[in-house]
Amino acid sequence: MSAVTQSRVAGLAALAVGVAAALGAGHLGVGSLTDPGPGLWPLVVSAVLVITGAAVAVRPGDEAETIGRDAWVVVVACVSLVAYTAVIGAVGFELPTAILLAFWLRVLGGEPWRTTVAVSVGVTVVTYAVFILALGVALPHLA
Repeated sequence: MSAVTQSRVAGLAALAVGVAAALGAGHLGVGSLTDPGPGLWPLVVSAVLVITGAAVAVRPGDEAETIGRDAWVVVVACVSLVAYTAVIGAVGFELPTAILLAFWLRVLGGEPWRTTVAVSVGVTVVTYAVFILALGVALPHLA
């Protein structure tokens, strides 16, 4: 498969993941700009992914990097993100966020445990502080 064809396939895959994530964000409840719901920012990120994927699929670069054996990491990361989206409504975002980040950092990224724990817990705490405490966003969270 040529690099251009691989680039188009990658763009279509990103577009599909973006659409799936947007649907998941919609199920969380988007709200409005003045009263944002928990799905608003995931929807914004999904929209960027859809636009970027479409742009790559329509106009792939000639110097696109070929897809090699390490491409499985991207597939696993996408599948884990879909699973994350499926569970945060029922469980809350704290534990799934920490687990997802730890999985990405340790398993997919090969980071040491100290970095994995510090970043996973730190990002989850900062997210809680900003969105739940400071902004009052209605994210599903532990009571």
